[in-house]
Amino acid sequence: MPIIINQIKTSLKTEKNDIINKAIKLSEIDRCDIETAEIYKTSLDARKQSNIQFVHSVFIKLKETDKEKVLCHKNATLSYVENSCINPVISKVKKDGRIVIAGFGPAGMFCGLVLAENGYKPIILEKGQDVDKRTNAVTDFWTKGQLNPKSNVQFGEGGAGTFSDGKLTTRIKDPACRYITERFVEFGAPKEILTKSKAHIGTDNLRKIVKEIRKRIINLGGEIRFENELIGFSSHNGKINTVETDNDIISCSSLVLAIGHSSRDTFTMLANKGVFLEPKPFSVGARIEHTQQSVDESLYGQNIGNPLLPKGEYQLSYRDKSGRGVYTFCMCPGGVVVPAASEEGATVTNGMSYFSRNGKYANAALVVSVTPQDFGSSPLSGMEFARQIEQNAYNTTGSYIAPATTVSGFLSEKPEVSSDISPTYAIGVKPVEFRSIFPKFVTDMMAMGLNNFSRKMKCFGDGNAILTAPETRTSSPIRITRTEELHSVSLNNLYPCGEGAGYAGGIMSAAADGIKIALKIMETQAP
Repeated sequence: MPIIINQIKTSLKTEKNDIINKAIKLSEIDRCDIETAEIYKTSLDARKQSNIQFVHSVFIKLKETDKEKVLCHKNATLSYVENSCINPVISKVKKDGRIVIAGFGPAGMFCGLVLAENGYKPIILEKGQDVDKRTNAVTDFWTKGQLNPKSNVQFGEGGAGTFSDGKLTTRIKDPACRYITERFVEFGAPKEILTKSKAHIGTDNLRKIVKEIRKRIINLGGEIRFENELIGFSSHNGKINTVETDNDIISCSSLVLAIGHSSRDTFTMLANKGVFLEPKPFSVGARIEHTQQSVDESLYGQNIGNPLLPKGEYQLSYRDKSGRGVYTFCMCPGGVVVPAASEEGATVTNGMSYFSRNGKYANAALVVSVTPQDFGSSPLSGMEFARQIEQNAYNTTGSYIAPATTVSGFLSEKPEVSSDISPTYAIGVKPVEFRSIFPKFVTDMMAMGLNNFSRKMKCFGDGNAILTAPETRTSSPIRITRTEELHSVSLNNLYPCGEGAGYAGGIMSAAADGIKIALKIMETQAP
């Protein structure tokens, strides 16, 4: 799909062929030169409720491919995109030991997949269980309050994304992104993710897809060892020799840390081993729930109910004079707020949707940015800051029941839970004053955000909307710093990777970083 024509605006009822014909006309490309033309991405522009439009991009492949770059150079309205493929440069240098990947979330999964498909046989360590056992453990927690600290919403096959909306949106412009979505479709994702600008897979589809990727890696000679946590390693002359799990010691040629943003035990182990870490900004806050209908009404007005329109979703942000931000994050249309703790005596929330997004309620994180200036400059300060909030939340209710309040109760400092919206958090909620959980600057900023967002979307002015706390796992609170060669600044064959290492945020960017690390390792050692 080398040539992309962007910003093709159409009404809601425009047919596919008419969209493609409009793009070809705007491109001024002779039809005789075109081999194929197809819709590449479609987004929705609902900024004006009186004139809601779809906005498309169309890709065109020419019969003579050498003309494609020339045309894009001459016409500024066209852009050239490389084909979605992986072109590894494979070293002939043999090294002792196996490539070990710690973590089987999107980063570790795609790192392992690319390595396996190019003749390598990685060992992938996963602290949690396979997705079927993990789902049972999560269900036990949600229904009985019985937490498995090693297999839960954060840990296990597929990583934290397995119990989410499965969003594939990303701000990175990496050619690997198209490759990743195509691979997801190959392993069972709906084909529509290839053309939607705000594509999502849904937790139900993700649970099937991760198993198929696992099977592919194993069939190619890779190993996936569930319930095997990385607990240490030995090193000599700036390189790791062996890695230690709670079950084994493995000779290691390269270690990939694709550990996810909640791997606090591993962060602590790395700090104790002298691996260079640094604190990084992240965000904390709560989940806010509205009815999906009120979100749709706020976005679509009189067009609500049009079957061509997707479930309404939003992304809002505000900064105060100091530059601190409050914003919505990980919006889950038709979804639920889920218990997401990974440590005993601590409460955490997250959002999740099935592919159909057909639930009555919508939720999103309402979070405030925090920096080392707020929580301290030592490597693990941010981690401890988030942990304290989670423990505060647990202590206010005495269990994994979550602190909650209506928006009006939060703003008035008189917490209450309204009957207008039934909180979807499975273990249950209890009215709690959020100022007993968060620092004052966080709750002040949340209040400013709610007041600002109420002027942008009508549903945010609803005082009966529910806030459930806390949301603390928006991103990693640390960065495992790496060089331009992508290895740790401390050890030459330690490769920090993905969201937990501080180099990604979400499924797509984590998977892309996993591919990047795989390509770099292939440059340094033979299969």
